[in-house]
Amino acid sequence: MADSGNWFGKLAEGLARLRGGKVVDPTGLSLPPARLRRHNGYVSLQFRRGQTQSRMDGDRPEVLLVDYTRTMLAALLWQPRPARIGIVGLGGGSQVKFLHRHLAGASIEVVENHPGVIALRRDFGIPDDDDRLEVCLDDGARFIAARPGRYDLLLVDGYDDRGIPEALATPAFHRDCRLALAPGGVLASNLHCDDPGPYATRLAEAFGQEQVLLVSERKMSNHVAFAWTGGAPDGGDACMEAVQAALPDAARRELASVLERVASELRRRRQA
Repeated sequence: MADSGNWFGKLAEGLARLRGGKVVDPTGLSLPPARLRRHNGYVSLQFRRGQTQSRMDGDRPEVLLVDYTRTMLAALLWQPRPARIGIVGLGGGSQVKFLHRHLAGASIEVVENHPGVIALRRDFGIPDDDDRLEVCLDDGARFIAARPGRYDLLLVDGYDDRGIPEALATPAFHRDCRLALAPGGVLASNLHCDDPGPYATRLAEAFGQEQVLLVSERKMSNHVAFAWTGGAPDGGDACMEAVQAALPDAARRELASVLERVASELRRRRQA
C-alpha cells in the first residue's frame, strides 16, 4: 500500500511553512509545529520546547521506552491474538513498531491528525505502509466514528500541546470507541492528566461500570484505562499462558512485568 499519509503530511507541512502559517489538521484546526529533538542518544517528538510527546532510544528504536506504552499493551490479556488493531495517535510510533514487529497476524490502522507528526515517521523508524499497516491523516474522533465493529484492540493515545484534545474527551467519542470494537474487543487509553476521574466516568457510561479498569503508573502521573465489550479475563494462569503463547520471546520479556501487574489487578477485582 502506498505511504499516502506520509507523502501528504510532508506536503501539507511544507506548504504551511512556505505560507508562513501554522500547520492545520484535517478539520482546519491550527496546530503547533512538530519538532524532532536528538539529545544524549534519545530521539524525542515535541510540540513545545521542554515538553516531550514521545521518546525513543536511538540505539534501540524497537524498545517500548516509556512505561505506560507497555501497560497499554496489557490489553492483550483480553485479546491475545487481535486480528485488527486501531490506534489513535501516531506520535513516535512506539506501539506501532512493537505490534507490527511482534504480532505478525494483526492488521494495524493508525489515525494521526498532525501532518508534521506523520512526516517524521521515518525519523522514528516507523515502517512504511504495507499490507498490515496503514497510517491515515484524519481527525481521530471522526475516524473512529466511521468504523463500527471493526477492532479487536483499540489504543487511544492522542495528545496535543495542551493535553488530551477536546475531541477525544467527549461522551460521544467514548461511545464511538465502544461501537468501534468487535465483539469481545478491548480499549486501552492513556490518561495523562491531573484528574483521570471524568474520563473514567465517561468510559463507564459508555461501556458499563463493571467493564472499566483504571491502572495507575508507578513512576509516572499517567493512568491507563481499559474498557471492554465482553467478559473480563480472570488474570489466572490460563489467561497468562494464552498471552505468552501468542507472543515471541522478545515481546514476552518486554511485557512480562506489566502483564503480571494488570493480571494481578484483574484477580483482585474478581475477588472483591
